[in-house]
Amino acid sequence: MTRETGKPISMSRNELNGLLTRIDFFLAEVDASTATQTVLDDSGMTEQIEHTPLGVVANISAWNYPWFVGGNVFIPALLTGNAVLYKPSEFAAMTGLAIARLLHEAGVPRDIFAPLIGGAEVGAALLAQRIDGLFFTGSYATGARIAQTMGSRMVKLQLELGGKDPTYVCDDANVQNAAASLADGAMYNTGQSCCSVERIYVHETIYDAFVAAFVETVKTFKVGDPMIEATYIGAITRAAQLDVLDAQVLDAKAKGATLLLGGRRLPGPGSGYAPTVFSNVNHTMALMREESFGPIIGIQKVDADAEAVMLMNDTRYGLTAGVFTPDEARAKALLARVNAGSVYWNCCDRVSPRLPWSGHGDSGVGLTLSSYGIQTFTRPKAWHLRSAL
Repeated sequence: MTRETGKPISMSRNELNGLLTRIDFFLAEVDASTATQTVLDDSGMTEQIEHTPLGVVANISAWNYPWFVGGNVFIPALLTGNAVLYKPSEFAAMTGLAIARLLHEAGVPRDIFAPLIGGAEVGAALLAQRIDGLFFTGSYATGARIAQTMGSRMVKLQLELGGKDPTYVCDDANVQNAAASLADGAMYNTGQSCCSVERIYVHETIYDAFVAAFVETVKTFKVGDPMIEATYIGAITRAAQLDVLDAQVLDAKAKGATLLLGGRRLPGPGSGYAPTVFSNVNHTMALMREESFGPIIGIQKVDADAEAVMLMNDTRYGLTAGVFTPDEARAKALLARVNAGSVYWNCCDRVSPRLPWSGHGDSGVGLTLSSYGIQTFTRPKAWHLRSAL
């Protein structure tokens, strides 16, 4: 995974170790989540809900977390009785083949889990098959095309698309703790996580102290060869994303932002990008509006909670959002007003198998994970059963 995606080797190991707890969750919960429910048993009439498999599930997965993102789909899909046509990203094809090999060695029949290797043309061919569900993780543009293609087919559709995830640091937050957590949330996996922190809003009373602490934390992140254990910032997996990062840097500079760190491609072989931090940003800048998916962040000053909420919601995306404050009631009141599928209090960039993973707006439709993410691979069948009269 590290060799083909550039993910730092320690983070590849983290992904595989974390996968084990997800597998344990699915194994522990699948029977209870899909058990037939009797909802009425009265005077000779019984009503039951049965969960039946979808059938053939198409899984078009992502390169940034091949095991996590794919496993959110193919593990519960298999456990609930479906066959899976699995297309890994062309940027993680070898990892995809390793997934298939290990599943087959574990006893999953080859015609029940079949890997399909290739680029967009293979994805298009997959959509043309007689499938019963389509689960995709990727860009909004591709997701929108898939939705248009599949709309008339009446096929179960789940799309996890882009994000521009915000966090607000309140005036009473612990500056050092918030800066350390959010620096990791913005830069982990070289900023190529679905729920990476991509916008930070800080109350004006602590803004300067937070920015200074954030910059000092990012300076400690080791940049270099992803095969070296100590490396924290690895490679940009898709070289084309370097152009996106360059454009956001140029746009921010032209509109008056202050570049505090980075802002350039790294010399040498590969597709490295220096960890980049901007202050004095605003929403006229692409950096604060369009998905970055790289080690770049803008930090904006706000004067009150109301302004922070307004700016957090000033986006077409709605994947995750967070608030840092010691006051739980304040955090919950703020996050209740934010349009996002997952919300965080004093943490960020976190996914749990016990909680549903879903997006609002252009971040997608449908969900994975949790008991709901098990049931999503089934169809409910309603039984009306009257005993003999």
